[in-house]
Amino acid sequence: MSSIDLSGTFTLGDRTVKRLGYGAMQLAGPGVFGPPKNHGAALAVLREAVALGVNHIDTSDFYGPHVTNLLIREALAPYSDDLTIVTKIGARRGADGSWLPAFSPEALTEAVHENLRNLGLDVLDVVNLRIMFDAHGPAEGSIEAPFTVLAELQRQGLVRHIGLSNVTSAQIEEVRRIARIVCVQNQYNLAHRGDDALIGKLARDGIAYVPFFPLGGFNPLQSSTLSGVAQRLGATPMQVALAWLVGRAPNILLIPGTSSVAHLRENLAAAELELPEDAARELDGVAMAV
Repeated sequence: MSSIDLSGTFTLGDRTVKRLGYGAMQLAGPGVFGPPKNHGAALAVLREAVALGVNHIDTSDFYGPHVTNLLIREALAPYSDDLTIVTKIGARRGADGSWLPAFSPEALTEAVHENLRNLGLDVLDVVNLRIMFDAHGPAEGSIEAPFTVLAELQRQGLVRHIGLSNVTSAQIEEVRRIARIVCVQNQYNLAHRGDDALIGKLARDGIAYVPFFPLGGFNPLQSSTLSGVAQRLGATPMQVALAWLVGRAPNILLIPGTSSVAHLRENLAAAELELPEDAARELDGVAMAV
């Protein structure tokens, strides 16, 4: 299968990535906990993503835990020079699969070393600090202390670039005095539009915005408008939702996840889908109707 033009590129620090990447979270077991149902199928998805031109993979050592990083290493190491692997720290998994904050200097340092070890790397391309003040979304509060720990790990040469995840505008401004950030990863999609203003501000500053749950996450996007536009364009609703995000702002990088090669190909094909202006306007109204 020939590679796909993945809708242009964007710069993450000194790394240039295609705007449509791949999120590895769904390769772990149910609830992002434990091993995949089909180990070989998980490896096949990663290899197919790279074969189709993806050069930005999002992961974390707390997916599984350790599962997705070990799969990435098995499937793709030794890594090609243009592959950028973005990981995140700031959480850990309980024995019952729960998601727990892990903000102490010791926990953050250990997390960076675990990501390095399990990915088989000497330095991590990008590390996002995931803020866990509230399980349901960003919540205000100082993040200076954990961010300073990550900035020190960067100075030690273990991390090339730093990003943030699940954060507010105030938290972004707080830490930009300490070190440069290259990306922000928050929940955002056709129906969940709370970061509209933030996206524009980050674009002006050359900072990438990486929406997690671009297709709705564990509850896929449902909209009669979305379905109607998809039917008119001969595409799937999920392809239309991704195409809308690609057109939303030039600094948006997408990391839709899947454990299926067929769904992977379907997601990547969204890069070739052009939304007419009237369709884009229709979709802009979805959030108001939710």
